[in-house]
Amino acid sequence: MRPGYALRATHIAAALIVTAAPAIAQTPICETPANIVRLNNTLPRVAAKLAAGQPITIVAIGSSSTAGAGASSPANSYPSRLQVFLSEQLPRQKFNVVNRGVNGEEIKDMLARFDSAVLSEKPDLVLWQLGTNSVLRDHPVDQGAAIREGINRIKQAGADVVLIDPQYAPKVIAKVRCGDMVKLIGATAKAENVQLFQRYELMRHWHDVGRMPFESFVSADGLHLNDWSYNCWAKGLANAIAEAATRPVLSATAAPLAR
Repeated sequence: MRPGYALRATHIAAALIVTAAPAIAQTPICETPANIVRLNNTLPRVAAKLAAGQPITIVAIGSSSTAGAGASSPANSYPSRLQVFLSEQLPRQKFNVVNRGVNGEEIKDMLARFDSAVLSEKPDLVLWQLGTNSVLRDHPVDQGAAIREGINRIKQAGADVVLIDPQYAPKVIAKVRCGDMVKLIGATAKAENVQLFQRYELMRHWHDVGRMPFESFVSADGLHLNDWSYNCWAKGLANAIAEAATRPVLSATAAPLAR
């Protein structure tokens, strides 16, 4: 073979190798903007336990996205990741995050097991993820009375409350009452003076501002989160809890520790 032909063949072979090489997938950057994840008020019960150096019990109640549907393992559910992030942020504090998510449940189903699944754990903080399944099933959105009942029961037990609204995912946003449910949860949290974690707005930020395609943070079913989004959601929530619990407040606002 003449030298020119050999050199050209080498170049072609190299080009074929480069072309055939698979693209290296880049992990999206986890963005949790403070203006979205920050809780409006403090968490007095959690703050008091922090000040006293006592263990903090957090109960996460909800449906499949609390249980961890779409995650590769229970360790990648949002409650599991939340415990990791809180322990990293506040390493001298002991946290116990209890996962009480059950696939398919609606608000009334969760209320029916509040005593056995939530209050029996004597929580210092309850994270209540709600609303998605009622939207998906086209059930009535006006469930403010049921949400208020749950909030009051948590308050009577002496725990702080954070409501978590639906996920911004294709099957959810396709429902015409989705926005109504998000507004109801937000309005109820404000009226009852409890905290709201805006999961809907956080995920919308990933999609609309971060320009992430849904398949980057939503499972193939178009509904549930994946390992990346559970992790990022938990990171944002951990940031919000740690900031709210350590925000300077008058000592008189701290809830008493005695039960």
